[in-house]
Amino acid sequence: MNPRPCEKQRFILDTTALTGVGLRYESEPLCETIERILGLIREARIRLNISCHIPFPTVYGELRQFMKRYACSEELIVELDTWLVKKTPNRFDVKIPSEVFYEYVKDIRERMNRGMKIAESCIWLSATETFDLAKKDVEKEKINRESTGYLIKDFRAKYRNALRYGTLDSAPDLDVLLLAKEMDAGVVSSDEGIKKWTERLGLRFVEGSTFPKMIEEYLKHVE
Repeated sequence: MNPRPCEKQRFILDTTALTGVGLRYESEPLCETIERILGLIREARIRLNISCHIPFPTVYGELRQFMKRYACSEELIVELDTWLVKKTPNRFDVKIPSEVFYEYVKDIRERMNRGMKIAESCIWLSATETFDLAKKDVEKEKINRESTGYLIKDFRAKYRNALRYGTLDSAPDLDVLLLAKEMDAGVVSSDEGIKKWTERLGLRFVEGSTFPKMIEEYLKHVE
């Protein structure tokens, strides 16, 4: 019998490790994707002693809500509870280098400044377009529909990209990193912010879309 590779490996999963778009086969429903990945996690747990953990209650609660929204079965939720180890990170004892914390605060400050400039630009553009349309006696409802509406949509997209893309923007994201740091485990995610700060903390990172393929490759070499 071949020796077991990856003995005692641990991974911390975020929500995107089970729900990311890159995980799905063509036309595959989300619940089937989750069931397929949990099946691989089950086999890895039994045959390779690989354990997959999920921060509780933050990421776990987020994933449960996701599954209920897509009407996943109770049996699948039982599988989730069985094969993913729920653990709350020790937020008091996990040590984060002060340099990393400094970089994070600096990054957030720069993003806030970019967001403010985007808001100012949108306000000026909205005021100008509204004034021009008002001079032409365009009705208020039409102004809101044809000018203000699309400007708000454009603002939201740019503002979200400036403030949220590539950084930690939620408690579940932070819990993933804290638990990985505490357990010296790899991080599995498709989130760019988690990826960036995983690298800064010197933790192992596995792209969510490649994690199932990695487990399948491990399993090929075990009798």
